[in-house]
Amino acid sequence: MTEVAFHFNAPDRVAYACRLLRKAVSSGAKIVVTGLPDTLQQLDTELWTFSATDFVPHCLLDSEAALVAASPVILAASTAAVPHLQVLLNLGPLVPSGFERFERVIEVVCLDDEDRQLARGRWKHYADRGYAITRHDLALKTSA
Repeated sequence: MTEVAFHFNAPDRVAYACRLLRKAVSSGAKIVVTGLPDTLQQLDTELWTFSATDFVPHCLLDSEAALVAASPVILAASTAAVPHLQVLLNLGPLVPSGFERFERVIEVVCLDDEDRQLARGRWKHYADRGYAITRHDLALKTSA
């Protein structure tokens, strides 16, 4: 069964996603990132600029097939035709269709009240279907 984790209280969703992706790629993970097109475009830009010394190889799903096959991080508005099913990082407001095909799903929730409310709906969706959910409160990590 798919492992589901919520990462709450991210001050900046895209900046947090960049750090999370850097860590995941360095451990050998293959990740699909889903979200709204504007968010994915912002993430694409940030992945090129967030660190002067690190590079997170990534591409958009509609890139050349060889590039998509070689990239450990795929940015995709939909999970319908993604090349790998290890980790799904959701930056969008809704539960991604096809999430159950992935080994792990990570939901990133920022401080915005609307985003938190939408996250509650996604949490309920997973819980109602019997998925065990792990909670990571980022506010506790920064205050410790």
